[in-house]
This record gives sequence, structure tokens and C-alpha cells, in this order.
Amino acid sequence: MREVRMEEGWKAVLKEEFSKLYFEMLTEFVRGEYRSGTIYPPAKLVFRAFDDCPFDRVKVVILGQDPYHELGQAEGLAFSVPQGVAVPPSLRNICEEIRIDTGQNAHIQGGNLSSWAEQGVLLLNATLTVRAGQAGSHQGKGWETFTDAAVEALARRREHLVFLLWGSYARRKAAMIDPRRHLILEAPHPSPLSAHRGFFGCKHFSRANAYLTQHGLTPICW
Repeated sequence: MREVRMEEGWKAVLKEEFSKLYFEMLTEFVRGEYRSGTIYPPAKLVFRAFDDCPFDRVKVVILGQDPYHELGQAEGLAFSVPQGVAVPPSLRNICEEIRIDTGQNAHIQGGNLSSWAEQGVLLLNATLTVRAGQAGSHQGKGWETFTDAAVEALARRREHLVFLLWGSYARRKAAMIDPRRHLILEAPHPSPLSAHRGFFGCKHFSRANAYLTQHGLTPICW
């Protein structure tokens, strides 16, 4: 089994994945990619979503597709960029919906969402690495199997989580989640191409907090 550096709770839940053939092949592929070119995020941040939001502290799951593929953007958290980096269009729309929904501006530093992760929001991309300048370049290599296992583990082992599924790619994950045990909120993707088709006005942020409060959990300061 590969030695994987990851938050211990997640590591225990996902340990069977590390010994599977697909993960062995994925590991070899990713290591080769880092040796031969520029890959995002930096290797030490590949599992940051898990490290910043331990398994037993997850309250909300937001699913992205790929890390950002331009210099300085990807930091291991879906939709997030480091403080000081220009806010990407999808994240601008997320912040706009927070303002529309809650009447307040997002309580974040620029485009950095680490404060959400610290409160229990798992910001998980389906694919955890990407080649510089090549969106989707690491899809179909095994990451999706691994991150599906993470979503399935949460859905099976935890209760009263909120899953925010934006766009057709993320919405397919609903099949893994029991709606009797969790809240599933679906909407179009917040990208400029689709945000006006139902992401704006979806009120996912207030609805998520109402559900958490209903189940005795601290709401997220979005």
C-alpha cells in the first residue's frame, strides 16, 4: 500500500483505496507528471481539502471538477484561490449569490475560502491535479474513483450533511447520497455560462444553514 500523507480521519476511512490497482496506477501517473512538467496545485497541497476539513468535522460538501490550471491559482481547495490572486468568474458569482441570498457580502479574504474549510466545508474537486494551462488534463486517470469513494464514505458514515451540487457533473453525485439522511441541494454551475439559468437565486447558502441549525449544528459564516 502506498504511504499517503493525509488527515488521519480521512486516511482511516479511505485506507482500502490506497491498496487498489487504480490508485497505484494513479500515483505513478501523477508522480511522472510532476517530474516532467508543471502541475497544479503544488504537490504538498494535493490533499489539502481533506487536511483542512477532517472527516468528522465535515458539515457541508461543495464539489468542483478540476483545480484551476493557471499560475498561482490552485491551492487544493475547490473554487478557492490564494489571497491576493484575482477572483475567478465562478467564484465571483458564488460571492454574488451569497450577497443576494443573505444580504451580506461573503466573509472571506479576496477569493480565499480557507475559512470555510475551517468551519467544516469540504471543498473537493473531483480531479485533484491538472497540467498547467490544460483544463481536464488529469481527468479519467483515477482521481474520480478516489473522490467518489470520499463522497460515498461521507454519505454512508455520517448524517445530516449538506451537499451542494452545482452543474451537471456534480449533480450526478446525488445518486450516491441518501436524501433521507442528508440535504442535497442542486443548481446550475456558477460559471458565467450558466449562473443565470438558476444558480442566482438558488438560496443554497441560507438553506444549508437552516438545515444545519435544525439539526443542532453551527451554521457556516459564508
